[in-house]
Amino acid sequence: MTTHELAQPNRPHTTATEPTQRGLMLLLLVANSSMLAVYMGVGAVLLPTHIASIDPANKVVILGVVGGVSSVFATAFNPIAGALSDRTGRRNPWILGGALASLAGLAFLGNVHTALLVGIGWCLVQATMNVYQAAVTAVVPDRIPRARRGTASALVGLGLPIGGSLGVLLGSQMERDLRTGYLLFGAIVAGAALLMTVFCRDLPRRAPAPAAPRGVQVAAFLSALSHRDFRWAFIGRALMVLGYFSVIGYQLYILDDHIALPDGMRPATAMAILTPVSMLAMAVSTVVGGVLSDRWNRRKVFVGVSAALAGLVMAVPVISPTWTGMLVFSALNGLAFGCFMAVDTAVVTLVLPSAEDAARDMGVLNIANAGPQIVAPFVASAVVTALGGYTPLFLVGGALSLIGALAILPIRGVR
Repeated sequence: MTTHELAQPNRPHTTATEPTQRGLMLLLLVANSSMLAVYMGVGAVLLPTHIASIDPANKVVILGVVGGVSSVFATAFNPIAGALSDRTGRRNPWILGGALASLAGLAFLGNVHTALLVGIGWCLVQATMNVYQAAVTAVVPDRIPRARRGTASALVGLGLPIGGSLGVLLGSQMERDLRTGYLLFGAIVAGAALLMTVFCRDLPRRAPAPAAPRGVQVAAFLSALSHRDFRWAFIGRALMVLGYFSVIGYQLYILDDHIALPDGMRPATAMAILTPVSMLAMAVSTVVGGVLSDRWNRRKVFVGVSAALAGLVMAVPVISPTWTGMLVFSALNGLAFGCFMAVDTAVVTLVLPSAEDAARDMGVLNIANAGPQIVAPFVASAVVTALGGYTPLFLVGGALSLIGALAILPIRGVR
């Protein structure tokens, strides 16, 4: 078979027990929204609040260590779970199992009171949520035709503005009742997993491939990076995510220590306002970018321009460290990141080396999502403490996104 033929997944087929493509996309939207609600609501609000309540003097350093170490677990578990999902030919057991395990991890996190145990709990949640994420991510290349990947990726990409907004709004309401907040987010992702597994049956199970020596398995696991287009898509995604999370991961502390908020406004309240602004802009650009990239059959220009814009808007809070400046920054950053993630996801599904190993290769790509999050907390913490504030952090994040914009240029297999 040619590489082009391998990149073509089996065309989706529906039976009386399977959802239509429209129904499938709705289920994927719910599944991704719940996942992003956990990542944003817990990771951006409850976790920083929890750490600040334990050790306010060292909150920046502790958050950096907890975020960095937990992202190692995310990076490892996502591709491993993807490869195991490919091997078993099943997605639903991994979706449901990952969600229920995350519920248990969040329940544990809500009952600990030391920085060490908070770190352990968040590592457990990151690991189990990435089992869930790996299986959910693989459904698009499994079932969606190539011609509709941009639209599907756009709809799935709405999970970030919808789930992110919901997560931050709920998190800001639960900042004084952390135990209930953690349980609420666990219930949300478990409910979404139940919907997905009940209404979206697994495709007919493939016979598992014969077991290969461990060295061969490792080489096969990383083989996608030997493909030129996939490698450049990986690099661009990694740089963009690193630039984004270097800043967004510290937004609660930025609002507390750097931005001049209106009198009487708490940082968590400010986040509850800024996040819907960013996410609404993200939702618009996600849909518009995904649909137009399908209609015009052009992907690279959307990805490159949105990454460049994400880099440039990091200068806004540097020039204007005010509430108005943060509102402008949030709107423009949402526009840029939403378009990038929607169309870049379509690019990746179009340059996958093999349809048979879609979950494994998407898991490798998800290293570009989780891996930079290992580095981001350490980088952000070092920049803030060594260079004396958050202005250098915005500049570093902007530079990383601008470099990421250049990585799309060498990709040849997508216009």
